[in-house]
Amino acid sequence: MQEKLERDIIKASLEQILSSKSRVKILNVLSQIGELNISEIARKCKLNHSSCQDHLDALKKAKIVQEKRFGRIRIYRIRTENMKIMALKNLFDLWNNF
Repeated sequence: MQEKLERDIIKASLEQILSSKSRVKILNVLSQIGELNISEIARKCKLNHSSCQDHLDALKKAKIVQEKRFGRIRIYRIRTENMKIMALKNLFDLWNNF
């Protein structure tokens, strides 16, 4: 079942991505701050580490979030090179500024 979920997320639609409050929180935090490690993301989103990791993995597989590794530390950021993802980031920025 986990494999099927992972395959479905890779082909994720906007509705699937935004259907999770936790994923929306993570994207909003990354949109505002830029790059953060998983502990900071979990703290700011009020998620436990495991749940935050699962959502970040899903966003990473959907190629919305990029992970950079520095030894044991993982830093996450929104992949703004993609125009669709940049539009999503702009939506969060617009929403937060009003």
